Amino acid sequence: MSHDHVFGLRTRALHAGTPPDPSTGARAMPIYFSSSFVFDSTEHAAELFALRTYGNIYSRIGNPTVAAFEERMASLEGGLGGIATASGLSAQLTAVLSLAQAGDHIVASANLYGGTVTQFTVTLKRMGIDCTLVPGDDIDAVRAAIRPQTRALYTETIGNPAGNVSDLEAWADAAHAHGVPLIVDNTFATPVLCRPIEWGADIVVQSATKFLSGHGTVIAGIIVESGKFPWGAGRHPLLSQPSPGYHDMNFAETFGEYAFLMRARAEVMRDVGACLSPMNAWLLLQSLESLPLRMPAHVAGARIVADFLRGRDEVAWINYAELDDSPYRALARKYLPAGAGAIFTFGLRGGREAGRAFIEALELWSHLANVGDGKSLVIHPATTTHQQLDDEQLRASGVTPEMVRLSVGLEDPADLIWDLENGLRAARTAAEREALGA
Repeated sequence: MSHDHVFGLRTRALHAGTPPDPSTGARAMPIYFSSSFVFDSTEHAAELFALRTYGNIYSRIGNPTVAAFEERMASLEGGLGGIATASGLSAQLTAVLSLAQAGDHIVASANLYGGTVTQFTVTLKRMGIDCTLVPGDDIDAVRAAIRPQTRALYTETIGNPAGNVSDLEAWADAAHAHGVPLIVDNTFATPVLCRPIEWGADIVVQSATKFLSGHGTVIAGIIVESGKFPWGAGRHPLLSQPSPGYHDMNFAETFGEYAFLMRARAEVMRDVGACLSPMNAWLLLQSLESLPLRMPAHVAGARIVADFLRGRDEVAWINYAELDDSPYRALARKYLPAGAGAIFTFGLRGGREAGRAFIEALELWSHLANVGDGKSLVIHPATTTHQQLDDEQLRASGVTPEMVRLSVGLEDPADLIWDLENGLRAARTAAEREALGA
């Protein structure tokens, strides 16, 4: 496309990364079901393996259909380039392992998805990488936790499941003042509602399983890098010192602004192998075409559902940054002016038993471990997505026994409210029985 015109988000969601196929004229992106690719010559093969020329070798490292998805996501997030992975968790793991090794350290918000907390505090710890969790709203605590061995800061645009909104500029300032990059999980917002790179983030990760797919059919992840961080400054020896994994290549010297992307692909993805399949990449390309249309509809439905729940006696509280009484309303207006997403939590009077009765009485809302589907979803985090956390970690994550998480889909809001009415009646009955000791 022409470089003298800035294309809008809806246009890029349809066109970025997928020009007409030059050999066949096909307008839709082909699915390249091939494990490997033929070399032009022995010299061409040698150049590819030495990273001296660009091209396809093996689909674990790169594939044309996957590359189209990576390019589209980089365009939507406003980054230099992207790397697609087999899941959201593999995206964040690939990002961290591209920067950190045994003896290194990261600082992360405590208000993260439970799987992320476990990966950072258990799996990475087994690899010798330490993680300090700090309250996401306390930037002084973030700064105080940074060590000489710190290689990155990590937060979520919208916390899962507490719904807190990160002060992205403050996090970026803290990171850059200490010479480290900021990694932001943008899963709940997507680039339609927020583009963290515009607020100072250096790396954006997402679970593409969620809104990017929007149909509950794909497991995938994506990393997008801004191209602005000085990888050769010396704070990241994996990038700025000779690598034994590539004949002592210095990625920062060799690739400049592409250093992170090249190491993440050529070393980490090559060795970890958590690559995305061409079929899933193709499905995601189809889904991205409607993402700018779907996200406003999700937000509009969530606002209606939240307003309904606010007026119910069975509901003790609601955490949703769209509400005027939310402590995150000002941050949402700044970073999420088009809407604070379509996922929020609320507390039922009656605790766990009321929550169980509420969920089991629902018919239209699907009870499952996912969010960001076109269909509305419900779950009880303390006993499911965050059950691996201890009580202290649960409190730090903002998870309480009475908490219910909703992911508002694209159904008619009136139908969703009808179903919630059924659930609330069941919750009220359960709470009354509990109070009577029945």
